[in-house]
Amino acid sequence: MLRTVLFAAVLAVATPAVAQVEVVPLAAPDAFSTPGRDTGLPADLWAGTPVETARTVLPLLGARPLSPAAAVLARRLLATGARGPEGSAGDDTLAGQRASALLALGDVAAAARILDRAPGLERNAELSRAAAEAALLAGDAPRACRIAEGLATGRGEAYWLRLRAFCQAEAGQPAQAQLTFDLAQAQGRDVVYGRLMTAKLAGAAPGAASLRNGLDLALSRSLNLDLAAAKPSPAVAAALSGAEPPPPVFDTSAIDAQIGGLGASVLQGLPPEGALSALIAAAADADAKTRPRLQGAALLLAALANDLPGPDRLRVSAFAIPEGKAPAGRNLALEAAADARRAGEAALLALWTSAEAGVAGPALPDRVRIVRVLARAGFADEARLFVLEGLAGLK
Repeated sequence: MLRTVLFAAVLAVATPAVAQVEVVPLAAPDAFSTPGRDTGLPADLWAGTPVETARTVLPLLGARPLSPAAAVLARRLLATGARGPEGSAGDDTLAGQRASALLALGDVAAAARILDRAPGLERNAELSRAAAEAALLAGDAPRACRIAEGLATGRGEAYWLRLRAFCQAEAGQPAQAQLTFDLAQAQGRDVVYGRLMTAKLAGAAPGAASLRNGLDLALSRSLNLDLAAAKPSPAVAAALSGAEPPPPVFDTSAIDAQIGGLGASVLQGLPPEGALSALIAAAADADAKTRPRLQGAALLLAALANDLPGPDRLRVSAFAIPEGKAPAGRNLALEAAADARRAGEAALLALWTSAEAGVAGPALPDRVRIVRVLARAGFADEARLFVLEGLAGLK
């Protein structure tokens, strides 16, 4: 009996314990976690942001022109690698819209980095389209053609028909290319694409190069057209130059001449309190001709300030500048996001209004609100750009 107990004890010591491994399932990658570049924005950028807001705004940023200040904000926001809003995990469409927006805004390098790590290109047409455009912009037409060939969904959409027609022509398959080209034009006629593809297929006069997107660029290159004679989109310009879009530059001397030297101070930070108070007083007492410009300038600069003295607040409250064009509900959501420090949501809502406004940028009242919100939400540099852009546009 004693021998049996000792033998069991020896076995217990000699036999290695089986390690207990805890299996933790990995979270699905979300649409925002992969960084395009280092932007300095925090890892909790999207905390509290409804994913539905991102799904509404991102398609606008890829389809509509933005003002220079809004484009800077959008590029920084979308290039940030941070855990996305709840519900963005596994959302390939949203990831594709993020990359497409960065491409449209000229941040080709950031979009390419995001797409390089995006899984499942073959199962989502939006994500695949962004990857195909990035390849075409990089001059890698064979990769774009492989993406088009491997796509498992959305193959009948006009973009993919146009790309496949180009790929078939490149592969020396003129009959197939002609058929696919006819299908593409029947689904959605594109005059410029039609002109270039007809030249490629039938040897017709191609006319001028077109640089609207990656496919236009690839077609124009294949026809040996003069790229320098065409006006490129931001995406194509960035691809051709190999550099990110330059920051906007505003003529602060012209701004200073109108508002007493405060334009240059915006570049350095907050305008001097005494100078701002003087501008507010001058705007309150201005004649009918100069009053709108001075009051607009005073409001833009006041939106940057942490607070205003009581007399300044009184004068500003009497400025007769009407409400802007953004709906009241969005303005309420914008201010609520700033109050709660939901930085990503605040920036998206500001960009929503900016996208609807177009390349000229938001109307003055909307711009004032956006400046105030961005300054409170951690986008101080972008807020100053919105101020300078607004000052430059005052009449």
